[in-house]
Amino acid sequence: MQYTNLGNSGLYISRLCFGVMTFGGDVATDADAQKMVDKAIDAGVNFFDTANIYTNGSSEEMLGKALQGKRDKHVIATKVYFTNDVKPHEALGSSRKGIILEVEKSLKRLNTDYIDLYQLHAFDGYTPIEETLSTLNDLVHSGKVRYIGLSNFAAWQIAKAQGVAERLGFEKFISSQNYYSLVGRDLEYEILPACKDLGLGILVWSPLAGGFLAGTAAENRRASFPMPPVDSRYGFEILDTVKEIAKKHDATPAQISTAWLLHQNGISSVLTGASNIEQLTDNLKSANIKLNDDDLDILNKVSQPAYVYPQWSRMVNSERGVFDQDVIEKGTQAVIDNKRNNVLV
Repeated sequence: MQYTNLGNSGLYISRLCFGVMTFGGDVATDADAQKMVDKAIDAGVNFFDTANIYTNGSSEEMLGKALQGKRDKHVIATKVYFTNDVKPHEALGSSRKGIILEVEKSLKRLNTDYIDLYQLHAFDGYTPIEETLSTLNDLVHSGKVRYIGLSNFAAWQIAKAQGVAERLGFEKFISSQNYYSLVGRDLEYEILPACKDLGLGILVWSPLAGGFLAGTAAENRRASFPMPPVDSRYGFEILDTVKEIAKKHDATPAQISTAWLLHQNGISSVLTGASNIEQLTDNLKSANIKLNDDDLDILNKVSQPAYVYPQWSRMVNSERGVFDQDVIEKGTQAVIDNKRNNVLV
């Protein structure tokens, strides 16, 4: 297992994070959860991700129990914004009242005195960002939270939040948790460049696109829960290519899809989930797969997203500000042909 610091911080995390969203659902017993956490730790994982709403809080409870006696050696990340079993007008989002209420509940369920990484689960368009940041800042200085992150924010929202935090002298975000996969590379347009520029590490959720990139077994799950969306015009072509690379490495499509993410610049850690210990064991092997330049070129080419504005207006060669007519013509033709093309960032 490899490790890296998360964003501009001294927090070191494993490149694979065990996402325990299934705890309390598919993983129904504390004994099974304990076996899976122990398996992840044996593989070198020191980073675990959950949220206050996962399985109505059972996910946090089961993770807390599984990490008893070894809590300080590991990094626990959870989230706040959504709440369970409330009417719309009762939802508190990222307000001061909402955050303080939910952080106390999460601390109790996790059976811990502090949360290593406390993440805003979504952008709150109703609460002033200054109020949210002030509250998070207080939590860090009280010792209940060590670091703060965000999730599912647009690039402008990330930039605004980070800029306001810096202006007011509040604790800044160290990470952004986002969807990213071979069949969903929208992150590369704006969010990934923004995070790189602002010093946030990227944490990836749903690296298999809701199971699509795992192969045939994914079809049943996506029939009942088709998230994240996959463009079928390109998705199956990408999956076929992943399967070919997998044969070459004596690996599974899931392992190759996760390994591709681990080879991408700016990605700190990839969340891997599992419904049983066999699936977890298989997923953990992706950390040891080394894709060569040819593998990466093939996967990049088949999954490359189309140019969108203003990316296509910045198609220049290596000399700054000089347009390359050949590149422009090729990029324009690719859009006309409705084919994927590389995004310049």
